[in-house]
Amino acid sequence: MYNQLRGSLSIIATLALVAGVQVQAADSKGSPIGITPNMSDTAGMNTKNYSPFAGKHFPTRVFWGDTHVHTKNSLDARGFGVTLGPEEAFRLARGEEVVSSNGEKVKLRLPLDWLVVADHSDGMGAMDEVFAGNPELLKDPTVRGWYNAFAKGGDAAGKTTVEVINSFSQGKIPKVLTDPDFIQTVWDRYIKTAEQFNDPGHFTAIIGYEWTSTENGNNLHRNVLYRDGGNLARQMLPYTAAESFNPEELWKWMQRYEDKTSGKVLALAHNGNMSNGMMFPVEVNPDSGKPLTGDYMKNRARWEPLYEVTQIKGDGETHPVLSPNDEFADFETLAIGNLNLTVLKTEEMLKTEYARKALKDGLKLEEKFGTNPYKFGMVGSSDAHTALAAMGEDNYFGKHAGTEPSKDRIDHPMAEFSGHRYEGWAMSASGYAAVWATDNTREALFDAMKRKEVYATTGPRMLVRFFGGWDFTKEDGLNRLPAEIGYSKGVPMGGDLYTAPDGKVPSFLVAAMKDPYSGNLDRIQVIKGWLDAKGETHEKVYDVAWSNAKERKPDAKGKLPAVGNTVDVPNATWTNTIGAPELITVWKDPDFDPKLKAFYYARVIEIPTPRWTAYDAKHYGLKVGSEVPMIIKERAYTSPIWYTPTTN
Repeated sequence: MYNQLRGSLSIIATLALVAGVQVQAADSKGSPIGITPNMSDTAGMNTKNYSPFAGKHFPTRVFWGDTHVHTKNSLDARGFGVTLGPEEAFRLARGEEVVSSNGEKVKLRLPLDWLVVADHSDGMGAMDEVFAGNPELLKDPTVRGWYNAFAKGGDAAGKTTVEVINSFSQGKIPKVLTDPDFIQTVWDRYIKTAEQFNDPGHFTAIIGYEWTSTENGNNLHRNVLYRDGGNLARQMLPYTAAESFNPEELWKWMQRYEDKTSGKVLALAHNGNMSNGMMFPVEVNPDSGKPLTGDYMKNRARWEPLYEVTQIKGDGETHPVLSPNDEFADFETLAIGNLNLTVLKTEEMLKTEYARKALKDGLKLEEKFGTNPYKFGMVGSSDAHTALAAMGEDNYFGKHAGTEPSKDRIDHPMAEFSGHRYEGWAMSASGYAAVWATDNTREALFDAMKRKEVYATTGPRMLVRFFGGWDFTKEDGLNRLPAEIGYSKGVPMGGDLYTAPDGKVPSFLVAAMKDPYSGNLDRIQVIKGWLDAKGETHEKVYDVAWSNAKERKPDAKGKLPAVGNTVDVPNATWTNTIGAPELITVWKDPDFDPKLKAFYYARVIEIPTPRWTAYDAKHYGLKVGSEVPMIIKERAYTSPIWYTPTTN
């Protein structure tokens, strides 16, 4: 049955956003103006087929997934009480009903197409054995202390889980929990499960893990994803933070893996808002304390094509301090300090934590080093430590087992460290990763991620297309199959434009269709960042398409009136009597300078809808404080398209 359900949303909605061919274009001098690797198949162009979909070899569907789900194989997840393993995680993702760690039945509204169970590599599977009272592990006095505290339950168990997390940050995980033979057994068992659930063409179980660098509490975590099956993935154990906190050492491990197995891996960084300024360095390598080098730039660009821009622990697109002219910048903001709150946030730290600022800094670093290290695509994922990729506002199962649905979780802290707390209500029901791929297989999904033809959403499964080129016209925005035009005239999200043809400015074809089960669309925006002739970076947000366009007009300062609000908070519902089911347009950059490097990405914003806190309040009959947000404006972020002037 789950195969019949799978993709019903994307199959129905994608019909208006698919079909097309991607080619490399050139200017009159033969210089490339748009390149996207491995997607230059022109089959299907100018054919006499009646069917517009026949003979096409390009992405025609979005495949929905989550790169970041933890199970009981993660030390901290097990400590917080999760009892579900990879099997239950895959079962839920592919559309089955499972029972949560706290005994709640849970099922997704629609199945996902793929999932990465990305448990922490440090001590993988060990905590489950601690809970089981493994006598070999309990010989270690630290482990025995943890076991005794967990057995007591309550506050003692909670404090001990915090102690476990702090042990991560200090690199002091007891060696008995990192025995290679034991970890190999757990890794093999996980791979066997992933192989059992991997069903090419229907559901993809991507093999992966999380490398958990948290030195002194600064979150520099990366998820490692494999293109390969278990026969290759099992040949090397996952790299651990116990071996090194330095991401450069992780990249070396990735190179060794590829050299040994001839397989392929990629990494994606996440949760920069808890790195305390270390996620996107611009001058000094925070791990070595030495100036950044060209090798750092090349290796980061090679191994980390994606960034997790939104997840449960806050949104990472931008911050109101960094983007004061962006009225939508303060969205699900969580900027308290590092992961274990031993060092609280300062304004200076924000500059090297958020995606938009990093994209701008990447332009500047490219000028100096010849490589842009922050040329990443954007995805959303959950970082759920429940084994449950349930990220709908009305179906949100929390950060960890202690924050699964209950009448207390809004007011109960998600975690407390060093006398400070993460408020339960401050967690965000986010997000998912959308991949435009040619098929639902490990290989096709991985290849799409590498070319960055991906986008992030905060939960809703809205369909978004974004193309850049030089020749899009207003009429192209009226076509019901925009991808046909998009691929033939330009490059998709994640692509590049080079050297503007004489007299031309970049034009962008952008289309969005609502999630049938979520709010209508308010607007589409294009966010531009650029590097000026003096070496300074800038940004600007353009409203390019919006609902009720005949009535809603920008004011004298260019500000578009708000779409309105139909949310009935007490009943946790809304009406789609405002907004639009779809938006599509062609937009040309009115401020283009062909001599300046730039990037562009689309942001799609829904009308206001109830936040998960409103659903909780209604379900449990709660009265909540005024500090608790009850309304949300869900959104999507596409991967950028970069413009680079070249010299002849």
